[in-house]
Amino acid sequence: MNGPLAIVDVETTGSDPATDRITEIALLEVSGLALTGQWSTLINPGGAIPGAIQALTGISQEMVERAPRFEQIAGELHERLAGRVFVAHNARFDYGFLRREFERAGLKYLAKTLCTVRLSRRLYPGDDRHDLDSLIERHGFECEARHRAGPDAGVLLQFLRVAAEEHGAEILEVAARQVARQPTLPPHLERGAIDAIPDAPGVYLFYDEGAAPLYIGKSRAMRSRVLQHFIATSSWTPRVRRIEWQRTAGELGALLREAALVKELDPVYNRQLRRPGQLCGFAFDGRRLRLARGEEIDAETLPYVYGLWRSRRAAMQALREAADEHRLCLQTLGFDVKKQGACLRHQMGRCAGVCTGKENAHLHLARVATALAGLKSAEWPHRGPLGVIEHDHRRDATEVHVLDQWCYLGTASCDSEVAELLEARRPRFDYDHYRILARHLGKRGVRVVPLAA
Repeated sequence: MNGPLAIVDVETTGSDPATDRITEIALLEVSGLALTGQWSTLINPGGAIPGAIQALTGISQEMVERAPRFEQIAGELHERLAGRVFVAHNARFDYGFLRREFERAGLKYLAKTLCTVRLSRRLYPGDDRHDLDSLIERHGFECEARHRAGPDAGVLLQFLRVAAEEHGAEILEVAARQVARQPTLPPHLERGAIDAIPDAPGVYLFYDEGAAPLYIGKSRAMRSRVLQHFIATSSWTPRVRRIEWQRTAGELGALLREAALVKELDPVYNRQLRRPGQLCGFAFDGRRLRLARGEEIDAETLPYVYGLWRSRRAAMQALREAADEHRLCLQTLGFDVKKQGACLRHQMGRCAGVCTGKENAHLHLARVATALAGLKSAEWPHRGPLGVIEHDHRRDATEVHVLDQWCYLGTASCDSEVAELLEARRPRFDYDHYRILARHLGKRGVRVVPLAA
């Protein structure tokens, strides 16, 4: 905090650095929380400013027509930012726009960043909101023109000074270091490769030097999650040489794609999702209870299966808990060592005594049915295939996840792709997809549409 800072605010034509452009930028040069210089300018974005953005910022098309293009001021701005910590409110937004504009101008820009949103959360954890309007209201800051670059940057300088007064310079310094902690990247991995990842829903794939997949992950904000891997380094992160990513319209798409890719590519460090073969449940015909395993469990047999677990051990643990609650005899059911007379569970008071003739066998089977009812797998609640719709408002993109009998058939972006998935459908039950879909369809507000078979 005592070093050179660059407090920056940008106004833009939209929220996507790949397609939108900067319309105004302000820079406050600060050292030891003292203002040592300031610079600002309107920028001609080379395109139309949406009406809603003009209304929000007050920056009209006429105001930017005679303003310089970014490439005309890029050199001077690059020199002013050099060697300074980049400070902004929601720094990823402003930093992402500037990096992309510098790239278009043929300049490379990398800097340590400090996000004042995260700093506010760290210093004022009791407050619910930390957007700029909330900071202005909470601390009584002056801002002569909200959503203009210069005044908004001035609010951030006021915030840093107030934080230093209220918490002390030392605490502010520690908090700033904590929220500005930088990732430790492998030497062959450029920061630009991570900055290119959008902070949007999707899956990301880490590869080693031999192009073998190390790890596949998913997130609602991919770039932030990828950076976390290198901040809290694992034993394998230094091996990462390449990162790929696939954007999805929403969280459900990311979850489904992650589960599918892990089974397809078998990455070294995804242990849980890549072991579908040990799937277990229970089958009960009213007289006999048995363990159903692996390929026995599919879309057609699922309605007749009680419970689903990743392993036999987990299934047996659940059965013992149900047996304790309902005083069932696991020996009679064939899941304990067979011996003459009372079973060990009866001697411990956990069995009602069907093994000794104290309880009628039919009554015991009725209680088995009652116990299993609580483990029943969710039945497919629809008459046929279903489409679950997710919409990405930032890209105006829609995805339809095509499902049939708890089986994920694939994701489509248009009617013809939906038809292709339905025509070629070969429902294959996957435990992870089942859990993801059952949880998601149980939420409120999920958009679904019945699909014709």
